[in-house]
Amino acid sequence: MAIARFPSIVLDCPDPAALAAFYGAMLDWKVEISPGWADVRAEYGQCLSFQQVEDYAAPRWPGQEVPQQMHLDVIVDDLDAGEAAVLELGATRHQHQPGQTFRVFLDPAGHPFCLCLD
Repeated sequence: MAIARFPSIVLDCPDPAALAAFYGAMLDWKVEISPGWADVRAEYGQCLSFQQVEDYAAPRWPGQEVPQQMHLDVIVDDLDAGEAAVLELGATRHQHQPGQTFRVFLDPAGHPFCLCLD
């Protein structure tokens, strides 16, 4: 028997509300904000959380001077349409693109994430 239903991934950031708004819009998930913390939740229960960290330093991907520590892969049907959507939400396309079936972006707080073809 499982002891939990869904894991939550927590990302450090300078502004939890802003980062939750970005991911909430990208994933079409509900945004819940409280002081120093924010969650985005899917209808089926999956959750991403964001906690405010003083003196936050964004990862420096692909180098390891400030390691990425983790990243998210978001599955899309169309890379071009997905790219246009996340850029409009405030993402930045990373200059280093090591693959053909995925694209690397930075969220508004500098965390790397990939849009990947299904």
